Amino acid sequence: MAKNGFTDKVKITVKAGNGGDGMNSFKAYKGKPACGPDGGDGGNGGSVFFVGDKDMHDLLSFRYTAKYFAGNGERGGTNQCFGKSGEDLYVKVPCGTLVRDFESGKILCDVYEDGETVKIVTGGRGGKGNTRFTTARRHAPNFAQKGVITKPHVLILEMKVIADVGLVGFPNVGKSTLLSKVSAAKPKIADYHFTTLSPNLGVAKYYDDSFIVADIPGLIEGASEGAGLGHDFLRHIDRTRMICHVVDISGMEGRDPLEDFEIINAELKNYSETLSALPQIVALNKTDVPGAEQNIARFRKKFGKRCEIYEISAVRGEGTKELLRAIDEKLKTLPPAERIPADEFVLEEGESLDFEIFVDENGAYVVVGGLVDMLCRNVVLNNPDSMNYFQRVLKLRGVFKALEAAGCKPDDTVVVGDVEFTYI
Repeated sequence: MAKNGFTDKVKITVKAGNGGDGMNSFKAYKGKPACGPDGGDGGNGGSVFFVGDKDMHDLLSFRYTAKYFAGNGERGGTNQCFGKSGEDLYVKVPCGTLVRDFESGKILCDVYEDGETVKIVTGGRGGKGNTRFTTARRHAPNFAQKGVITKPHVLILEMKVIADVGLVGFPNVGKSTLLSKVSAAKPKIADYHFTTLSPNLGVAKYYDDSFIVADIPGLIEGASEGAGLGHDFLRHIDRTRMICHVVDISGMEGRDPLEDFEIINAELKNYSETLSALPQIVALNKTDVPGAEQNIARFRKKFGKRCEIYEISAVRGEGTKELLRAIDEKLKTLPPAERIPADEFVLEEGESLDFEIFVDENGAYVVVGGLVDMLCRNVVLNNPDSMNYFQRVLKLRGVFKALEAAGCKPDDTVVVGDVEFTYI
């Protein structure tokens, strides 16, 4: 989503690097053309990481570059030389960026702190060179394993502002003016609706204490359903520890301040019960406008027992010190903001269950590939149940059919990892 150059939600594609293929080669000396296998392993593909950067304030750069691919691993070399691993890719994102899988909508991570580094996808493993397949009975394996080919993944990056206090209220109630008075922020200020088209952050100080204040673009009735700018920017209040509700108590916009207050609270509740339960301080702004006294009395009569109310004039700076003191005291009683927990979901990390079949110099059918690596990790050779699982996987994955298609007949020898058996 982009408004007036501000971007807080984008769709990108990331891909870890492919693993390099293993090398199939043999040593050769003058007069001795084949002196044993010497093929090295392929290099691992590079991984993709996201890094939190406090100096980034939106996701604008991702609108121009939407594909992020890590480097591929190089093929293994002769003389048992390993291929070079692909370069890892580090992508900077603003602190407070939520990373989702596009297809499932699951949360992968919340890049919360400056410098925090999160691995998003892992590079494919490099294939094994033919040296790795040498055994006591197989002295010259004439095959090597291919590297794992990784898949691209589409992600949604969603920025959620990290702030201690969120300023909410109808358009043109004076939130930006208040932010400019209590911090060094310089938000755009004008006397018309929706002047603020993106969240503005400022650091407010009260003596030795400081806290971050976010000016959230003006909400209107129906914001939680997508009206106005509300649907786009309500997400930026998710992380705030408390809310400062700014009300235009003068009524100079032709609206009833009491109704405004109830409408905004209803929108917060419709958007999130958790959000509506946040501690709230009310700032009655524009108290210097003639006629505001009557509305102040009405407001205090109706909401005075359930709300902490402060009267201010943001333009003149009147009452802002008392408001800051109240916010500072309230924050000291509240727990720190927490990162949004990730779902129990991970992207496929370059693990392939493919396989290949070769015939070695002894006529044995050798099965290699990601499926074999998985079985080697999970099968216990001296356990009958584990071996039953081993045979069941070979059948379900089509290994037996592929062996027959390759010419394997009954009584031929089949080698799968460390397991050697006679085909029946």
